Amino acid sequence: MPAGTEVRVSTLELFFDLVFVSTVTQFARLLAAEPNITGAAEVILLFSVTWYAYDSYAWLTNALAHDIAAHRLLLLQGMAGFLVMALAIPSTFDGGGLPFAVAYAFVVLLHSALYIRGTTPSEARAMRAIAPYNLIVATLVLMAAIEGGTAQWVLMVIAATVLWSLGLFVSLDGFRVVASHFAERHELLIIVALGESIVVLGAGAGHHTVGLPTATIAMLGLTLTGCLWWTYFTDEKQIEYALRSANVRQRPDLALIVYGYLHFFLLLGIILVASGLKSAIPRPFDGLPTASAIMLGTGTAMFVAADEAMTRLLRIRSESLRSAPVTVASIAAIPIGHILSGAAQIAILIAILAIAIAASPGLRRRSPLTDSNH
Repeated sequence: MPAGTEVRVSTLELFFDLVFVSTVTQFARLLAAEPNITGAAEVILLFSVTWYAYDSYAWLTNALAHDIAAHRLLLLQGMAGFLVMALAIPSTFDGGGLPFAVAYAFVVLLHSALYIRGTTPSEARAMRAIAPYNLIVATLVLMAAIEGGTAQWVLMVIAATVLWSLGLFVSLDGFRVVASHFAERHELLIIVALGESIVVLGAGAGHHTVGLPTATIAMLGLTLTGCLWWTYFTDEKQIEYALRSANVRQRPDLALIVYGYLHFFLLLGIILVASGLKSAIPRPFDGLPTASAIMLGTGTAMFVAADEAMTRLLRIRSESLRSAPVTVASIAAIPIGHILSGAAQIAILIAILAIAIAASPGLRRRSPLTDSNH
């Protein structure tokens, strides 16, 4: 593609994202079923390798032609791999890790092959430098599934550590980032993930009669999710512009931090909030387990902090709320969920976000619903 070409997200990529977000749903359900340190560790480790694999495909589709039948068929196979990973997530640390590991190895190898064979020479060259590390991680995940027990934990920690530190010793020279495509792809992913958190809420309420308690928690959950949406989609145009304005050689590094590392925490925040909401469904007017209250408060705080970190990193004039007071207030609201009720904690989180949004400069000048030309 010629330099400067605007690339927008294709329907195939959106289809891909819908499949990937099924892993987000599974992580939320896993954490809701196992709301303790062990469950949190499982989610963090599995989501680290899963997110790296997904975002690698976001980089791939940024460079790969989507109108070639062979590319489409291979991307569909990659989607199948992510679906198997999603299905295997709940049992991966309970003796059923082999399907997840095999599917992970498949999506990693397919990604490397497509990048090397289907992109420009410079991008293929850059991918050849990274592919061995991807293969090492896939091997570690496979060995972890085979060994099980303590060895599985150790090997998964090593695999996640390699992925998190990869940006420190691997050059991104040669990769090309189309700002419009990267921004839109991840924006749509956040929308889909927020929508999936509502699906988790609906699925959790499926066995309960729709009375006042169920209706209340559903409306509160939807409103809290809407506040998170508003938080993210206040600065998205400025973020895309800042990425587009960056030096072409610096753009891959910025994309890695903004859309790789920071979006991991945005999505992890969504997973935590969805898990807390699911736990609040059965008895919304009763006190939550401590772990569930922590997930609600921590997830909200993490989402807001990661969102502001993006604007600070890109040095844009942020229109969004300030994360420090929101983070402190969200954490401070945790005891309310445990002592009073989940509904009370969610209502307070909504109030915290609503006040911060109302006080932000962006709301006074424009609305995210009406400013389509900003």
